[in-house]
Amino acid sequence: MDEFDLIERLMAPLADHPGAQGLKDDGAVLEVSPGHRLAMTKDMMAEDVHFLAADSPDLIARKLLRTNLSDLAAMGARPIGYLVGMALDAGRDEAWLAGFVDGLRQDQSSYGISLLGGDTIANPQGRLTLSLTLFGECPEGTTLARSGANVGDLIAVSGTIGDAALGLQVIRGELVPFNASHAEALACRYRLPQPRLDLGQGLLGLAHAALDISDGLIADAKHLADASSLALILEASRVPLSAAASDLLDKNESLLATVLSGGDDYELLFSFDPANERQVRAVARRAGVDITIIGHCEAGRSVRVSGRDGETISVLDAGWRYIT
Repeated sequence: MDEFDLIERLMAPLADHPGAQGLKDDGAVLEVSPGHRLAMTKDMMAEDVHFLAADSPDLIARKLLRTNLSDLAAMGARPIGYLVGMALDAGRDEAWLAGFVDGLRQDQSSYGISLLGGDTIANPQGRLTLSLTLFGECPEGTTLARSGANVGDLIAVSGTIGDAALGLQVIRGELVPFNASHAEALACRYRLPQPRLDLGQGLLGLAHAALDISDGLIADAKHLADASSLALILEASRVPLSAAASDLLDKNESLLATVLSGGDDYELLFSFDPANERQVRAVARRAGVDITIIGHCEAGRSVRVSGRDGETISVLDAGWRYIT
């Protein structure tokens, strides 16, 4: 299968947005709704860095799409469509490509988006590398950004924290939960993020700052603190845990570092005025997402994590950093 066969047979059926022009041109033309601004984000993934070689192609495609959707969720944006890039290694046959496209098809149907275009190259001497650029829209005059937090704001997170990092250890055989269903749940959180789009859009006008937790809770809290030029004071005992993570920590307290610093949660971390707490919780209920207040903002420029007795916890491996 050459590039043009791939486009015509597998990718073109996904391009159902009018702006995609059937993938017959070199680009797409997007018109956003009146009174809205264009929102854009881009993520890349490489085999054995962001996903495992043994992962099925449909799950790889869905993770690629969902990590970008999570970025738009943190912006409070509604997704519209995406561009995909693939540097294909020698091991990708037509069956693998069909599985990958099927994963895209599943999730673009679920999230109401369309393929708009992209590019594919052969990379026979390298590893599989994927790229996705996602476009969305958000209302003019409202925004969620990392830089808007204020002294006195409460800090909250959606969902549960640490599952994906623990799930990667389970997949690699480094960690064995006693409960088989817990092992499956943790592995699923690593392979298939849940972007909080409804929550992010509902927080527009209520939250002062937001980002999605991709590099790890502590690292991303520091990103928010740095961007807003203030300090985040977090309480480890308040960090929400799934039943699977809680069971593992009960048996091995040292896993707390993994929970606090591991990446791939793709939950939202956000700040808001305490006066808006009732409205924020109402938004979360409508979105069907649990939120937990885990700290607050103070003057300064740091992140401090306190334990049950008030002592400061030092997390040495505070998040994922890329080396170039």
